[in-house]
Amino acid sequence: MTAARTRGRALRGRSSRTEEVQQRVKQLILERGLAVGDPMPTEFELVDELDVSRNSLREALKALQAVGIVEIRHGFGMYVGTMSLSALVDELTFHARMSKRQGRDDLAHLVDVREVLERGLIDQVIDRGLANGDTELDEIMRRMDAEAEAGLVTPETDRMFHELLYKPLANPIVNQLLGAFWDVYRTLQHDLAPVEQEAADVAQRHRDIYEALRAGDREAAATAMAAHFRGIRVRLDGARDGAGPGI
Repeated sequence: MTAARTRGRALRGRSSRTEEVQQRVKQLILERGLAVGDPMPTEFELVDELDVSRNSLREALKALQAVGIVEIRHGFGMYVGTMSLSALVDELTFHARMSKRQGRDDLAHLVDVREVLERGLIDQVIDRGLANGDTELDEIMRRMDAEAEAGLVTPETDRMFHELLYKPLANPIVNQLLGAFWDVYRTLQHDLAPVEQEAADVAQRHRDIYEALRAGDREAAATAMAAHFRGIRVRLDGARDGAGPGI
C-alpha cells in the first residue's frame, strides 16, 4: 500500500470519527432539552461523558460552530448556538463562482429559486389576511420612493422591503433563508460588470408589489413579482455583457 493511500485512509477514518462525535454532541443537546443560548458542558466534561479524545471533540466542535449549532465564547465557555446559514452562503457563493468556469450560471438558478419562494410567500400573506397593518412596510416604501427621487435605491432599503413583506408570517426561517440568498447574490454581483439601472424603475417595481399586497390582490401580486424578477434577470444579463457604466 502506498503512503498516499495510507494517508487517505487515515483522513477518511478521522473524518468519520469527527462526524460521529458531532452527532453525539447534537444528541446530547437534544436529550438535555437545551435551548439556544443555554450553556453546554465544558470540554473536559464532554470528553469524559462521550468517552472521546480531546482532539476528536475539538474537531467536532469546530465543525458544529461553523454551522451555528455550537457557540464557543473564549473565556466564558460553550453555548447552544443560534441558527446561522453562513456556511450555506459560503458554499453557494463558491459553487456559483465555479459554475461560471464550467459554462453554467448558478446565480441565475438561485434567482429562480428565490422567485418561486417569494411568490409562494406573498400568496400566504394574502391568503391569511395579513396584508395590512404593518406600518414598517409603509415607511420603507416611502424611503425607497425618496431614494429613487435622489437617484439611487440602496441595497439596504431593497433588502428591508423584502424582509418586511413576509414579516406577518412570523416565520424566522423565512428571513434567514431569503437573507442567505440575498447575501450570495450581492457577493456575486461584484464578479459582474456593473449595469445601468434607473432608480425610478426599481422603486416602481417594488411599489407595484406593495400596492398589490395592500389590496390583497393575488393576481396583481404575482404579476408584479414576476416583473420584479424579470428586472433582476435583465440586470444580470446586461452585467454579463458588460453593459452600462453604473448601477
